[in-house]
Amino acid sequence: MLSVREISENIEQETLAPWAAKSSQAVRDSEEAADDLRTAFQRDRDRIIHSTPFRKLKHKTQVYLCPGDHYRTRLTHSMEVSQIARTIARALRLNEDLTEAAALGHDLGHTPFGHAGERAINSYTGHFKHNEQSLRVVELYGRKGKGLNLTREVRDAIVNHTGSTMPKTLEGQVVRRCDRIAYLCHDFDDGCKVGIIGPEKLPGIVAMRLGTEPSQILDVLVHNIVELSLNQPQIIIDKYYEEAVEEFRNFMFDYIYCSPQLTVEHNKAEHVVRTLMDLYMESPQLLPREYGELADRFGLKQTVVDFVGGLTDAGAVQLFNKHYIPII
Repeated sequence: MLSVREISENIEQETLAPWAAKSSQAVRDSEEAADDLRTAFQRDRDRIIHSTPFRKLKHKTQVYLCPGDHYRTRLTHSMEVSQIARTIARALRLNEDLTEAAALGHDLGHTPFGHAGERAINSYTGHFKHNEQSLRVVELYGRKGKGLNLTREVRDAIVNHTGSTMPKTLEGQVVRRCDRIAYLCHDFDDGCKVGIIGPEKLPGIVAMRLGTEPSQILDVLVHNIVELSLNQPQIIIDKYYEEAVEEFRNFMFDYIYCSPQLTVEHNKAEHVVRTLMDLYMESPQLLPREYGELADRFGLKQTVVDFVGGLTDAGAVQLFNKHYIPII
């Protein structure tokens, strides 16, 4: 009698597109006994969701520092990427479980205070990329130091969701596309709520080709990707829309990501992160015991990067206050 997992794997073979990733062919670096209920990609998704780094995302900045209850965090961003990517994957008959796992795990290596924290650690070490740190997190942390032992397909999609290398699977390429679509639309939406920008400031090419509302822009882009990529072994977007997306991104950097309103707070955040890096490099005995023990395995600087990079916004501020602000 077939197990539930085997039935699911057979359904994949019968219903998914020929070029979709099949969970029965997934590979782990350390082989494990198959689960009776879940496919390999479903197990990866569950391991990510139940991991400590995933829970921490709810207290990590997306763009706006401490903006209130109704703005995106790194967690809600990951969930939104997952929803958009799953919609596309299902429409294209790709592996929805692989897509979901990669989307939920793609930002696990993000620092406190979003890209401000990333810049701080990068300036300190000379090289730090959150996508590479996401891969490091899933490979080396969790499950008592054994790492999550995710499939190669999910790990490839996580590390290549940004950067110069494209993911090997179409599912990973969908996540890569949806990450950009999601953060542009939702950061724009939050920027309007904060009052930094409004739809009237959008470049003409963006307003004309994509629209002026985040939901409208998402709808246009998702439909275009599905229409052009359907029954094709590649993920395609019309150049007409891609040009508008690139202009949208340039606009967001000019008006949001590099705006004077945010730069002031981001500079403060970078100072907190750099100061904590200095503190633990000079006084490694202050590291939590489990991280102190890892210094022999990874070296002190890498261990400090892993610890500080894994902090939430609030956790970083609390440690800064503990060591540098007098108690009144």
